[in-house]
Amino acid sequence: MTRDPARRFPLGAAVTAAALEDDPHPHLARLRSREPVSWLPALGGWLVTSRALALEVLRDADAFTVDDPRFSTAQVVGPSMLSLDGPAHARHRDPFARPFRPAPTRERFTAFVETETARLVDGLAPAGHAELRGDLAGPLAVTVVTEALGLDGVDAATVRSWYGAFVEAVSAITAGGSAPPRADAAYRLLRAAVQDAIGASRPGSLLAHAARDEAGLTADEVVANTAVLMFGGIDTTEGMIANAVLHLLGHPDQLRLVLADRNLLPNAVEESLRLEPSASVVDRYATRDTEIAGTPVRAGDLVRVSLAAANRDPAVFPDPDRFDVRRRNAADHLAFARGPHFCFGAHLAGLEARVAVTALLERLPGLRLDPSRPARPRGLVFRRPPYLHVRWDA
Repeated sequence: MTRDPARRFPLGAAVTAAALEDDPHPHLARLRSREPVSWLPALGGWLVTSRALALEVLRDADAFTVDDPRFSTAQVVGPSMLSLDGPAHARHRDPFARPFRPAPTRERFTAFVETETARLVDGLAPAGHAELRGDLAGPLAVTVVTEALGLDGVDAATVRSWYGAFVEAVSAITAGGSAPPRADAAYRLLRAAVQDAIGASRPGSLLAHAARDEAGLTADEVVANTAVLMFGGIDTTEGMIANAVLHLLGHPDQLRLVLADRNLLPNAVEESLRLEPSASVVDRYATRDTEIAGTPVRAGDLVRVSLAAANRDPAVFPDPDRFDVRRRNAADHLAFARGPHFCFGAHLAGLEARVAVTALLERLPGLRLDPSRPARPRGLVFRRPPYLHVRWDA
């Protein structure tokens, strides 16, 4: 790295973690335009903001790995499919990924997701108002993950408290802090629940299947991967649903298009993911001295890929800050990453978001944002509105 990074990368040197947490997009746009590979002291590493360079890093696990003791998730839950590469990554990932191929996902989960969504939305309907993150998006994501994992007997509030502790810990480490003590307590409770699920071996239990797979995962490895699935299956899915509703209700012209043609709804969900991915950044570490677009990167350097910036690259997405449900290439976003760590739960998350938004629009007439309680996405890593208050004609 240059001996004077502030001089070579002045825009990166000026960006604060607080600014990226609050509203990163103006800062990311400037970086992408003038310093697409920039050194950010606030993040302790490089930040890649163009889509082409993001793909280059994400696809090259030999040069840019997740297998590093500094990887935030590994510090919280231990080695997992999210923090390993090569054969070790495949060993951890494959037992969990196989059941989530598109066809099995549709067959197993469509009816379940539709039933749970209808139950939640119908329960809200008489009130005429709700906070959709807490009342719909979160409970739906928790219920689906609990069902998928086979964590029978664990209530939704408990599961939410566990993953909330993990998310808080990962966010704190990403911002340069340390994990709070409650993350350790949550991990101990999760471990006990996973061991119960493995021992019970209920039909369809993903945990029991993984524990008995030929990959030979240990109990600790199954627990670590369970925690990782909570990140992908709960927090990011909750954020995905909340962001999609916020974008649609916040753009009445686009909402009218979807109401007039429901075939546009799947693309509207993809466009929401493009505009505001619920996981906005992923970490890699350089395995050797290398270059990214001519910028020297030293072995061991942290290289952060901004999915949020890549998704608004005007070289790929014209008028990138506009929410356009008819955007032809909306699905070219990188919200689920690419390369060996592409999120295998993408099909299930998409199913949940489509079903949830459809149910809200069909069952809650006049659905609209509550003007007295405005909302917008926030977060350094996991971006979604802290609250999403809405009203409708009860």
